[in-house]
Amino acid sequence: MDAAAAAAGGGVDTLAHLLATLAAVVGLGWILARLCARLGQPPVIGEVLAGILLGPSLLGQANAARLLPPQVAPQLGAVAQLGVILYLFTIGLGMHGDAVRRRAGATIAIAQAGIVTPFLLGAALAVPLFPRLAPAGVAIIPFALFLGTAMAITAFPVLARILADTGLTRTPLGGLALAAAAIADVSAWCLLAVVTGIAKAEVGAGVLVVVGAAVYLGVLLGAVRPLLARALAGDEGDTPARGVMALVFMGLLLSALATQAIGIHALFGAFLFGAVIPHDSGVARALGRALEAPVGILLLPAFFAFTGMRTRIDLISGAEEWMLCAAIVVVATAGKFGGTFLAARLSGMAPRDAAGLGALMNTRGLMELIVLNVGLDLGVISPTLFSMLVLMALVTTFATAPLLKAIRPSPTLGADAA
Repeated sequence: MDAAAAAAGGGVDTLAHLLATLAAVVGLGWILARLCARLGQPPVIGEVLAGILLGPSLLGQANAARLLPPQVAPQLGAVAQLGVILYLFTIGLGMHGDAVRRRAGATIAIAQAGIVTPFLLGAALAVPLFPRLAPAGVAIIPFALFLGTAMAITAFPVLARILADTGLTRTPLGGLALAAAAIADVSAWCLLAVVTGIAKAEVGAGVLVVVGAAVYLGVLLGAVRPLLARALAGDEGDTPARGVMALVFMGLLLSALATQAIGIHALFGAFLFGAVIPHDSGVARALGRALEAPVGILLLPAFFAFTGMRTRIDLISGAEEWMLCAAIVVVATAGKFGGTFLAARLSGMAPRDAAGLGALMNTRGLMELIVLNVGLDLGVISPTLFSMLVLMALVTTFATAPLLKAIRPSPTLGADAA
């Protein structure tokens, strides 16, 4: 059977390569995570770097293809997507929504400010970049809209890992950051759908995504959450019944499928379904414990590695291109950090808490790379601009931990607010 599989895959033993790649990713990621911890960076940064170091940016296309042949990439991609779906489900399980619901208006305002400000700055930056970095035949409107959307992304999975690694997940600041990032990213995905529709001259399809997302969220909160609360009310033990667990997993998969079908992303369906399960239920506690090790150690690093292996940051060359890249980083940071900080201050947050939230929302990470790949596949951005935006995503992500350490946000959100 192995020989037949290898023959069907063009002489490549896909299972062997997949296992070897996962072993390399987990091993190198663990080493770099320990190194990053010593340097004051969250361990997740090491996992991101592992994917980059095992990809063509460092090894070159030929050597990277030996580690991950093109025939094996879809299998690793499927494992990676499953990993991030399960991880965001566990993040949703641990969400404490009380503090966020008390500040719902502020959360939405902060999230939208973190979208609108970088979007406008990115669209403005597109005007001078268009003559130099736009692909031939692309109009300035879809180019500017896509660049603005790329600036507006917050890397929700990476932000969740940073919060977990720094112990902020269950703090009010961490809860608000997660909620604002989730709202901002759903908005950004809807915006991306509209931009994609404009690029394809199918604006109606993008509008349908926005409507579908709103309807699904209403059904989840208005119908599914109360049903789950009643169904799980009598199951408070540490070992829930197997049938209950099966129903929860089926709901998770169907929720992820629903948001994927709507056109947002499956991972948001996973997070939202986890969030509507009562966080103090036996099912939430049991699943959180059971999924922590296999997802965090094996599956999630595969997601970072798969995305990192598809990047090419070696395409940037020349002093002028590096100056343009630096300008992109500055504009992206000013938009995300500045917009979030101002909205947080206007909502009554203390300066250090607002600055800490701005630093967290400036995290873009490899979620950004998914969006950038969409733009590259559509032909809206050039390979050179793609590489610059990838570098921007990495720099803003790497800067999150040092900024948080320098700002030292207070442990209780708004405790010293005026």
